[in-house]
Amino acid sequence: MEDSDGEEAPELPQEIIVYILSFLHASDRKEASLVCHSWYTASQDLRFQKNVTYSFPASASSLELVRGLVGKSRCSLRISQLDGFSISRSLLLEVGVSLGSRVESLALPGSSITEASLLALLPRLTSLRRLDLRGLDSLFMSGAFLSREEHRQQVRSALSGLKDLDLSDLRYLSDLTFNRLTCCTPHLRRLSLAGCHIAFEFDPYRVCPVGVVKDSSALLSLRNLKRLLTEQRSTMKVLDISRTSITPESLRTIAQVQGLVLEELYLQGCKELTDYSVEILVKHQPGLLKLDISGCTELTSRSVEAVARGLKSLTHLSLSRDWRITEKGLADLLSVSSLTSLDLSECPHISGTEMVKGLKGSKPSRANLEMLNLKSCTYVRDLAVFSLTQLLGDSLRELDLTSCVNVTDLSVCAIATSLQKLVVLRLGWCKEITDWGLLGMVQKTQSEPDDETGDRGPSFTRTFGNMGFFKPPRMPFEERPKMVTQDELQQFKQKAGASLLALKRLRELDLSACAKLTDSSITQVIRHPELQCLSLSMLPDITDASLVSVGRFCRSLTSLALSQCPGITDRGVAQAVPHLHRLQHLHLSCCNNITDRSLFLLMQNCKRLKTVDVSMCKNISIRAVDLLQSQLPFLENVHHKYIGGVDLTLTEGL
Repeated sequence: MEDSDGEEAPELPQEIIVYILSFLHASDRKEASLVCHSWYTASQDLRFQKNVTYSFPASASSLELVRGLVGKSRCSLRISQLDGFSISRSLLLEVGVSLGSRVESLALPGSSITEASLLALLPRLTSLRRLDLRGLDSLFMSGAFLSREEHRQQVRSALSGLKDLDLSDLRYLSDLTFNRLTCCTPHLRRLSLAGCHIAFEFDPYRVCPVGVVKDSSALLSLRNLKRLLTEQRSTMKVLDISRTSITPESLRTIAQVQGLVLEELYLQGCKELTDYSVEILVKHQPGLLKLDISGCTELTSRSVEAVARGLKSLTHLSLSRDWRITEKGLADLLSVSSLTSLDLSECPHISGTEMVKGLKGSKPSRANLEMLNLKSCTYVRDLAVFSLTQLLGDSLRELDLTSCVNVTDLSVCAIATSLQKLVVLRLGWCKEITDWGLLGMVQKTQSEPDDETGDRGPSFTRTFGNMGFFKPPRMPFEERPKMVTQDELQQFKQKAGASLLALKRLRELDLSACAKLTDSSITQVIRHPELQCLSLSMLPDITDASLVSVGRFCRSLTSLALSQCPGITDRGVAQAVPHLHRLQHLHLSCCNNITDRSLFLLMQNCKRLKTVDVSMCKNISIRAVDLLQSQLPFLENVHHKYIGGVDLTLTEGL
């Protein structure tokens, strides 16, 4: 680097560069690391390397990647597509030789690894804290895994410090193989058996003579799971037995293990559980911090009340898809002051009124929610949203109102006005939202007479701050909103009001299928330099103007969805993608005005693409798709079903 006099300028000290980079978001640090070698070196400082996982498939080129990690003091690896052939064996051998004592976490998804290959690696991983063997049926199918004592001794010496063991979705896990593996991991903190076939009621050796204990070679029994929990009760804090056939009696047995104090329990999709089993659970495990009982369809509001009474330290609760749950008990639940995350998605009887009561009546001891998911809660209306935003304005970071079909522009204005710290906002399929809501300019419309009193409601203006608790104006579902004029847009620029521009911390925004939105609002308010994920799919009235504006003002995007937007053409892609160098996922399915030219533009400007969807784009050719796959080094998935003008009616008939 040279100064204005042609002399070489002195380089900044490494510590100063590291200090500068510490103020940047992770994605910005990645960009800065490409400036020069000294900036790259600074970006590799240990303070930036926490929880970094290196993910790569088993291939010859991955050998060099592994050798390049030798300088790391600690690393986490996720190696996919391993098999029994020489490349996989060589890769695992290189991991053991080069990184053995440095690997803290190892995951092997989508692999069919052999027992010999894994046993050659595990004894070298002396610092391993997390091991993910989910779905590796090839290891457990024969039942001989770790059957030799010398192998168990070698693995035990290496895995004595293992804290997290994931054995999810193993079809052939049995008492024998489970015991052999867990005897090598005596200090587990977290165990996942999600989706495993566990015999909760049938025990083939239950009637064995007294003093004789046998382990099944065919299945994993409740008796054996209880034995492990008893032996490791001093360290075991997290248990995941989601998607199993656990019964109420079995859950009671687990909850009552003497000395077991769980902090997190995941029971997602355990459909046989009842309210009584939840009541017993919270009685014997009152220290739970996180509880997931989503998809447990037999549960009712009795479970909500039990949780509110018994779990006074709870921080995360998921009740998603528990369709029998009503408003009852939610007021008490929102008085649990430690609660920060609540998932009520797809609970169709929830309207939010009891939540508002709980938050209002519990000050100062009330939940300070950071995440609230009300997806598909169709009874939620503007009044509830307005009240919740007022009460949670200081804490809420993530709000999901997807498919809340009765939410209108008034809710959008309330969100923009009160939730200044919002990071994630999902409003997909809220079909009553219009440009006016995004612009913070509620339409000047008289409400219709009240059904009971005949009184006419207030007149709505752009001044949202005076909004009170009133009945919002009716807007027939099929009625199109009044289009925003140029004069009104000029007024917006002079006094923006409570528009989406106010949400300066936004990282993710979903407006898919909000079909009344047009370029008028998209080009004016989606101007978030830190926005990373944006979905504008199924907006029939947006054009290239929206895409160009997004490209110009949202340059941090890593994911962009524009599927089923017929107004998007090659011209818009040409003007937008030169600004979107960080883009990794792009969805353009059913965009019939997109041609091969757009794919060529992606090859030139978006080198980091991992996923591209051009399905059902009639003007895209298979030749261009093949070229795209050959030119982009990180591309993993290209969805190109029914491209090139394929007749779908003929295809479906085959």
